[in-house]
Amino acid sequence: MATLPYQMFAMPHPLSLLQQRHSAPSRQLGEPGPAGDELQALLQTAIRVPDHGKLVPFRLILLRGDAKRVFGERLAELSLRVNPDMTESKREKDRTRYDFAPLVVAVVAHVDASSKVPVIEQELSAGCVAYNLLLGAQALGYGAQWLTGWAAYDREAAGILGLAGNEQVIGFVHIGTPQIEVPDRDRPDLADVLRTWTP
Repeated sequence: MATLPYQMFAMPHPLSLLQQRHSAPSRQLGEPGPAGDELQALLQTAIRVPDHGKLVPFRLILLRGDAKRVFGERLAELSLRVNPDMTESKREKDRTRYDFAPLVVAVVAHVDASSKVPVIEQELSAGCVAYNLLLGAQALGYGAQWLTGWAAYDREAAGILGLAGNEQVIGFVHIGTPQIEVPDRDRPDLADVLRTWTP
């Protein structure tokens, strides 16, 4: 990434948070995580997203403490029922998937199909909430990872979370303190993805 002239000054560049954003693997996230007023501020900030029609097409479900373990156990039971031949290692992965980060936020799209606002715009609004959680967590000094997995798309798993028929998990955002130094991955070159349209 090219160094911006602003970075020669003592103050960080206004885009530095975005330039440094990267995910921390959920299994490498531990205590502490955001709590109390800090958590409330993070969540309140995360829901400041574009929302065509002011539909508020999203909601958040917090998974913490024993609730994470119970959710994982129920998912493992569901997975085994659907696929009785699954290996023990895969079942264990499902069971412990939510055990590591101290906080997991299920970001849910709450879609109004009767609205003139297209469904995809409502889902994108919910997606912005998930991304804001990633940015907000990093701004506060935490690590985070946005994951989906089969449970985000399974209706029985949705039932475990108490979702309505018009609701869909957009992602599970795992938030905590990175337990290892997380290297950044290669990023696309802007020139490879940028074009200027001309008539």
